[in-house]
Amino acid sequence: MDTRTASDDVSGLIVEIKQFMPETYAAIQAKAKAIGNEAFVWVRQGLRGHPDFFYASEDGRVMGTPFKRPGVMSELERYRRLYGDVNIVFFASEGVF
Repeated sequence: MDTRTASDDVSGLIVEIKQFMPETYAAIQAKAKAIGNEAFVWVRQGLRGHPDFFYASEDGRVMGTPFKRPGVMSELERYRRLYGDVNIVFFASEGVF
């Protein structure tokens, strides 16, 4: 029996990242290569609405959940003021949880 809820299934969002956010997808792949499958866990957590795991913005498209940790989102806004609508990916920090 499948006990997942609709909000648990993020496969459609992952397809969307692959199709429309190539730099974000490349960053996810690079993070996974560096730290292993934990990177994919973080992405799925962020896509499910959990803050402080994964947030990405690419060409006006946003995926994941904003970070609540102090300074993270304000840093994003600072980059946007300096450089315009930048493509950016935030991941959870290893050992934070």
